[in-house]
Amino acid sequence: MTPGRLLYFAWYKPAELLARSRREGGPVNQWRNRRGRLQMIAAAGRLAPLPPPPANAPEVCFLTGRRFWYQTAFCFWSLCRHAGRPLRAAFYDDGTFDEPLRTECLRLFPGARLHDARAIAASLDEHLPVARFPTLRARRLVYPNLRKLTDVHAGAPGWRLVLDSDMLFFRRPDLLLAWLDAPACPLHMVDVKDAYGYSQALMESLVGAPIPHRLNVGLCGLRSDELDWDRLEAWCRRLQAVEGTSYYQEQALAAMWLAGRECTVAPRDDYVLMPDEGEARRPLAAMHHYVDISKRGYFRHAWKLVAAH
Repeated sequence: MTPGRLLYFAWYKPAELLARSRREGGPVNQWRNRRGRLQMIAAAGRLAPLPPPPANAPEVCFLTGRRFWYQTAFCFWSLCRHAGRPLRAAFYDDGTFDEPLRTECLRLFPGARLHDARAIAASLDEHLPVARFPTLRARRLVYPNLRKLTDVHAGAPGWRLVLDSDMLFFRRPDLLLAWLDAPACPLHMVDVKDAYGYSQALMESLVGAPIPHRLNVGLCGLRSDELDWDRLEAWCRRLQAVEGTSYYQEQALAAMWLAGRECTVAPRDDYVLMPDEGEARRPLAAMHHYVDISKRGYFRHAWKLVAAH
């Protein structure tokens, strides 16, 4: 045990836990959130299977695995129930898929495409070899969010829509469905603030164009075969060299790639990031994305509205 680790466990870790408890409303609210999360996990296993989609059904992609499967299940199930049309899921293994999870996935979503970790690794070796893309390949090993770019898009043709798992749908998402039918430009949603983890000056100096404000990639449609992986590798390497790593690095890279491009932007009133508890109890939006403190409404109220239908 080094002095640095002793200091972390003696001071920084307790301070971090205390700050998180305050942000989440204290121990009682944390307990209620945890209880709601465990109830949601159990309820995911009781969701009714959806009919198999036809071969030409539009595809929606998720990076998921054992830890987040219950959220993925509720997200795609709620989307399909409100879409009013068949959709197909494509699940990209985060490295934790096992046979029971594979069985449950195909029970609930027959016809889903499962991309296991070995197939993804082989594809990356072909399309993003380590010798040419050392920064991207190293970073994705310790920063799973980057896999929503590398694992889903590298070597793939055409357009891909990727959703985060911590979302729920409450009515027909017309804009999203229209984009799936005829994607003409990238799609993203709106954040509550700029959340890129890097200075605007650095990002713009690398791109040579203004960075879009409040871009959020919880819902993100990109044309896979247009991505310039050499540029993304160079940007990733330079960002880390100048300002270090960031939890928001994948979002920063997406914002840099989309700088100066025409995009379809999901209206913030219909596709809500971080809904308050009132919206979580009585949704008016088509979709919620539950990040940070909005997990409280997610685990205690919102998923139950989906399960009830």
